[in-house]
Amino acid sequence: MPHHEPSTADGWHGSIPDSFPAEPDRYHLYIGLFCPFAHRVNFVRHLKGLTELIDLSVVMPYPKGDSKGWPGWRFPASNDEYPGATVDRLFGEDYLHKIYFKADSGYKGRYSVPVLWDRKTGTIVCNESLELLRWLPNAFNDFIPSSLASIDLYPEHLRTVIDGLHSWILPHLCTGVYKAGFASDQDQYNKNVIPVFGALNKLEKIVFANGGPFILGYQMTEVDVTVYATLVRFDTVYVQHFKCNLGTVRHDYPVLNNWLKAMYWDVPAARESTDFRHIKENYTKSHYDINPKAITPLGPWPDVEEGVERDWTKLTVGGVSHPAVLEFEKELNEE
Repeated sequence: MPHHEPSTADGWHGSIPDSFPAEPDRYHLYIGLFCPFAHRVNFVRHLKGLTELIDLSVVMPYPKGDSKGWPGWRFPASNDEYPGATVDRLFGEDYLHKIYFKADSGYKGRYSVPVLWDRKTGTIVCNESLELLRWLPNAFNDFIPSSLASIDLYPEHLRTVIDGLHSWILPHLCTGVYKAGFASDQDQYNKNVIPVFGALNKLEKIVFANGGPFILGYQMTEVDVTVYATLVRFDTVYVQHFKCNLGTVRHDYPVLNNWLKAMYWDVPAARESTDFRHIKENYTKSHYDINPKAITPLGPWPDVEEGVERDWTKLTVGGVSHPAVLEFEKELNEE
């Protein structure tokens, strides 16, 4: 059986069924409901009906520890301590880092979520969200109803398009919000916040052109999952906490807002995997350098607006018209 090379910071990159066999009740998933990267995997778990096949432990959204992230994410002492967080259902440990050390006592990397654990070999299968997002949707197709098995988030005929979209959505939007939010000075922030809105401007036009309800039209793909995990946090957290306030999804991007509403209200897996209390309290109560008083804003309200426009031709394309954003969008379009 595959086992991770010891004493490294690189993490685990196994997959099912290539390096581990597909078996129900064999694997355990560790996540935080606050984390957009873990959210992608939990979204798939709900979408594909894997909640009965892969059980779950959920860390508390805060505290994270010192400036180096030590001791890191912790489990509540009981399932009642923080709604939605759970004890470590596998080992009864108090901290996530102990799970990492069970797989590799010399591990030198970050103690991040998600983590997929294999009970049989006693190690981590994978702790990289994008890799999990790629193979998990089809890994257990033999054990689920055909209606769920037929959901393919990376269909062959769309792979080139998906890869092309992810080539700029992931760095400029999904991790772009973090680059802006964790900027250490004004110049760095100014430079990092622009691509976020350049990417949103471009995405707004693409979703409109494809006519909804999903980013590429009638079929949900990987891109919907990655963008959802970021955009459901945008107005709620990134606008104020990460200073991504050149615009909001609900005010400046009517097409993306309609897409977000459709995802949240029409796709049960989206709503079931989203917990706004975990999301808001994680960012505002674990980033002391950004928010030293750890006060969590009450708004915006509602978390996601209601009222999906079914006729996408009635929507008007929006965007942010800041000159630097328009310039970056132009460069994106020329790539």
